[in-house]
Amino acid sequence: MPSSLQDSHPPDDGRRRFEAIYKAHRARVLGYALRRTADPQDAADVLAETFLTAWRRLDDVPPGDQARLWLYGVARRVLANHHRGERRRSALAADLAGQLRIDLAAHRVPRPEGDLAAIAAAFGELSEGDRELLSLVGWEGLDHGEIAAVLGCSRNAVRIRLHRARRRFARGLDRHGAHDPRTHAMSAAVINGERA
Repeated sequence: MPSSLQDSHPPDDGRRRFEAIYKAHRARVLGYALRRTADPQDAADVLAETFLTAWRRLDDVPPGDQARLWLYGVARRVLANHHRGERRRSALAADLAGQLRIDLAAHRVPRPEGDLAAIAAAFGELSEGDRELLSLVGWEGLDHGEIAAVLGCSRNAVRIRLHRARRRFARGLDRHGAHDPRTHAMSAAVINGERA
């Protein structure tokens, strides 16, 4: 008798394809979710739901690197549902979330100082849409075409929205006294990314 269920039932082509997709993109999708949630457990839930959707819709997952963009799009929708669900929690769930925030606050990294504080403050004042665009460029390293695939819009729309988001970020840096050229260079590296 075989020692495990896997030994008696070898994976089919679909399972092998799913495992290859998971192995290739798990870390990036998890990083995407971690940067957009307050709790690592929420990010793990987003990761699980994203790959559950990928398994259920395996035939819809495009080949190659396009799979990563497809997964980001799914993760984005999962996050939107997650955030809507958070807003509808009961009073008991809100109390639990408050306790979790208190526990997490004890483990948070200290607030940045100096130039980094100015960058963080300016970034925090941006709309959620602007932060998402700049994050897709700076943190995920996506170019205009890839961002368009994730957001479900045209490359031209991405180019225009990204230009406007960068201008608003630059104005925010000026408001926070980030006049040092090194600060602008540091923030430009964050928002421009290597491939945008």
